[in-house]
Amino acid sequence: MALFYSIFILLLLFAGMPVAFTLIFAGILGMLLFLGGPAAFTQIPVIAYKTLDDFVLVAVPLYILMSHILLQGKVGNGLFELGNKWLGHLPGGLGVATIFACAIFAAISGSSVATAVTIGAMAIPEMLKRGYERTTVLGAVAAGGTLGILLPPSIPMILFGSITGESVGKLFLSGIIPGALLTLLFILYLVFRCRHMKRQQPASWSERLHVLGKNFWGLMLPVIVVGGIYTGFFTPTEAAAIGTLYSLFITFFLYRTVSLKDLPAIFTETVKTTSMIFAIMIGAMLFGFILTALQAPQALIALVTESDVNRWLIFLGINIVLLLLGCVLETVSIILITLPMLFPIVKQLGFDLIWFNVVMLINMELALITPPIGMNLFVIKGISPDSRLQQIIAGSIPFAIIMVLEIILLCFVPQFSTWLPSVLQ
Repeated sequence: MALFYSIFILLLLFAGMPVAFTLIFAGILGMLLFLGGPAAFTQIPVIAYKTLDDFVLVAVPLYILMSHILLQGKVGNGLFELGNKWLGHLPGGLGVATIFACAIFAAISGSSVATAVTIGAMAIPEMLKRGYERTTVLGAVAAGGTLGILLPPSIPMILFGSITGESVGKLFLSGIIPGALLTLLFILYLVFRCRHMKRQQPASWSERLHVLGKNFWGLMLPVIVVGGIYTGFFTPTEAAAIGTLYSLFITFFLYRTVSLKDLPAIFTETVKTTSMIFAIMIGAMLFGFILTALQAPQALIALVTESDVNRWLIFLGINIVLLLLGCVLETVSIILITLPMLFPIVKQLGFDLIWFNVVMLINMELALITPPIGMNLFVIKGISPDSRLQQIIAGSIPFAIIMVLEIILLCFVPQFSTWLPSVLQ
């Protein structure tokens, strides 16, 4: 019965039923089949309340609101201009500027989709106009956008901390060095890929300083948010509130790119995104409740720990599962569905959870550019309707390979992700 139940739920997901509704339905159906029928429904409000009764989760709608304010405020446009003035003279200069702008905007907004939309809307037509190969252009923007979930502040890191109990501050720190390294590797690939192209003239120092001054207030946002957390001035949740107020202030009063008439749309989009994430969380916890009642996690942990298999083979299997799930589900769903079962196994095998957080998020970055459901692939298709999906996928493949190589590097040198949290926390 349990096997047919699991297959039925998978069929619903593959049929295109929204993940939140599928998981909630799975929980209700599981109560009917395995927990005595409607009498078990009294657990639904209890589970829903316990799922969202976490102070850390207050940061989720705040960071989402902040990303929508910055998106509407066109802060990313200035960052692309900044990257172009300072880095445009390098081989593949506009591509380098694009990755730079993606990394900075990701560190400001924490949103991969917002990063891809904001930077891509400017970078794609500009790079195509300068003669860059279309596949390279599309791949650079799609991959650059994924940096939003690795560089702090990161909503997936907040969810990881909520489920595992790890410090969100430490999780944020764990992504800085791997995120910076991945950004550098993307840039080096573009420099090599575009080395034969004609290079643009370097901007003058007066132009560079002018554009730096113009974008100074936007650049200060990650300094305030991330710096405030690690200097102890405020918690990650309080940092989200400070960052939201600051982003509203600079876009409303300094840049004047957001007005009162824009606020209803910003708030509406924030509510939609937040509701989707929280609905998936409740559904995932209901589904997890049924699996726990059926003792599936315990059986899985016993199977893993009692088997005479090298832990690195099990870890490889986990990565393969995450990659396959990334082909059909989006990032938040994968984290919320798999992490409650994975993190006890990872802990039992002796892996560091802070390190695993980074490895899992790089897998989630892969999910964003992995067909058929890679979200960034469709985001880029939306802002570049003249491009074919096959071109976006082809351009993303080299960046996906770089991500896999970084995962391998982290397996050999876990200190890339664990050193900074151990020093500053």
